[in-house]
Amino acid sequence: MSRLQGSKDFWIGALRTEGPAFAAAVAEAPPETPVLSCPGWTVNDLTLHLAGIYHWVYSFAGSGVTTAPAPRDRSGAGTGVSALQFWQQGYDKLMVLLDGLDPEAPAWNWAPQPKRAGFWPRRMAHETAVHRWDAQLAIAAGDPVESKLAADGVSEVLDTWLPAGRRQVAGDWHGVVQLSATDAAQDWYLRLRGQGVALLDTATIFDHDDHHARAQVSGTASDLLLALWGRISFETLDVAGDRTLLGGLRTG
Repeated sequence: MSRLQGSKDFWIGALRTEGPAFAAAVAEAPPETPVLSCPGWTVNDLTLHLAGIYHWVYSFAGSGVTTAPAPRDRSGAGTGVSALQFWQQGYDKLMVLLDGLDPEAPAWNWAPQPKRAGFWPRRMAHETAVHRWDAQLAIAAGDPVESKLAADGVSEVLDTWLPAGRRQVAGDWHGVVQLSATDAAQDWYLRLRGQGVALLDTATIFDHDDHHARAQVSGTASDLLLALWGRISFETLDVAGDRTLLGGLRTG
């Protein structure tokens, strides 16, 4: 089943760890260093991407309205400001905003769930964690995502990204997939029905006899999360059953 691993304080705590780790990796790499996990991107591109998201979320997450904001400005850092400085400005402002944010306050999000501000600490924690891994990989590092944060990141992909239609590729999949985090004592069952998905509570009585997982994937929570985001191959995990179903799990 999907369950949140924390609260606003948990996600902000993760941001306080993952943000500086991202910045440290970026500071160590020349700006034009390729980011192998994001083909075609350099470390500079990655930094501007994450900085732009921070500045964009800051512009509306505390506004108290649920109407969609203006599209994200992709023009970059501007004259005289490095990508890392632009990132730091965005990170610092966003942390102040999120720290004082009421999770129940109205706020727009793109997901098929309540429009509440609590969406954004969670989203920013996972956005930062995955891109921290990207930045570290560019300097031949790439520490795993902490297990509780990674487990919640898996849940976020399954309860937010896939139901919002944000798959990496379109396709027509049918069957149940079981994901097991070996270090977090957590399982997820996801029913794929063409373009639709349903995250199943393990206590739920299934509505027909096709209730056994046709594919099973097990690994650490971090590896499951990175596989869902296309950072590593599912083949590096323990996979059994119908591997074709795994294409329906990738987001991005």
